[in-house]
Amino acid sequence: MHWPRVLVAATRRIVSWLLPALVVTSVAAGDFAYVTNQNSDEVSVLDLDAGVELRRVSVPGKPAGIAADGQGQFYTVSPDSKTVRRIDAATDAILAEAVLEGGPIGVALDMARGHAFVSDWYNARLWVLDAATLVELGTLETGSAPAGLAVSPDGGLLACADRDADEVSVFELATLTLLHRVAVGERPFGLGFAPDGRLFVGNVGSDDVTVLDALTGERLATVPVGSRPYGVAFAAGRAFVTNQYADTVSAIDLATLAPIATIDVGEYPEGIDSTTDQTRVVVANWFSNSVSVIDANNLEVVAEIETGDGPRAFGKFVVKGK
Repeated sequence: MHWPRVLVAATRRIVSWLLPALVVTSVAAGDFAYVTNQNSDEVSVLDLDAGVELRRVSVPGKPAGIAADGQGQFYTVSPDSKTVRRIDAATDAILAEAVLEGGPIGVALDMARGHAFVSDWYNARLWVLDAATLVELGTLETGSAPAGLAVSPDGGLLACADRDADEVSVFELATLTLLHRVAVGERPFGLGFAPDGRLFVGNVGSDDVTVLDALTGERLATVPVGSRPYGVAFAAGRAFVTNQYADTVSAIDLATLAPIATIDVGEYPEGIDSTTDQTRVVVANWFSNSVSVIDANNLEVVAEIETGDGPRAFGKFVVKGK
C-alpha cells in the first residue's frame, strides 16, 4: 500500500513531536545526527534509528560547520555572524560562544588535548581555540582559503583542505606544528581520514579524490568520482563521497581504491558521516531539506529524514546518544 506523501510527512512530524518524551530512558541506545540548516538558522537533531527529526535548535548566523564531540556537546560555525558556539546536546543550551573576525567555516576537535580548530577562509589560517571556553589560544598558517578539517583516527594529525592553493596542510597535533603541505587536485574542500589513517580529499574542481599517506605526504592515488565532490566518510571497508552537482554518492573500495557504485540521493548532497557501528552513511541534501541514510554494505538508500531548510552538515555530525 502506498501512503500519500502528505500523510507520511504529517505522521513523521507527529512522531517527531512525541518522541522526545517517549525515549528519555533509551536515548543512549542509538546514533544521533546534528545537522546544520544554513537557510533556516537551525540544527536538526535526528534519531537515526527511529528515522525521525526530534527537534530543531535555533543557531543564528547561517550555520554550516559542525562537530559533535561524542561527549554530549556539539560545536557550530555560523559564517554570516562569524560565531562559533559550543552547545549542550541534551538541553540545547549555549555553553560558550566566540566571534572570530575573519571567515570561519570548518571545525574539528581534539578533545584529548582540549582544542577546537576552526578554518579561516579569508586569512589562510586556522584558529586554535580552548574547546571548553572557545578562547583563542593561537593560529596555524595554511594555504589559501582553508575549508574542511579532519583529525586522524589515532589523534596524531590534523588535516586542512586549502581550496585556492590546491593543496592540503597537515599538522602534528601534539606540537601544533606543520608537518607538510601536499599538492592535490583542483579546489579541495572536504576531506576525511580512513580507519587505516589514509587521507581522502574531495577535489570539487577536478571531480576526483586524492588519496594521501598523511604521515609521509605521499600521494597514493587519484580516484575519479562524480561532479563536484564535497564530503568524505567511511563505512564497511569503503569510502563514500558526496557529488554536489550529480545528486549522488560515490562508493570506493578501500582495499583496491576502485569505484564500485554510484548511489542516487537527494538534491545537492554535501555533508556526509557514518554511524558509529560503521554500517550506515548519512548524507545531508542541501536543496532537498533532508538526509539520506545509506546501507554501507548493500549500497542502497534505506531511509530519508526531513530536516530544516538548507542542511549542510559540514563536518563530523553523527554520534552515539548519551
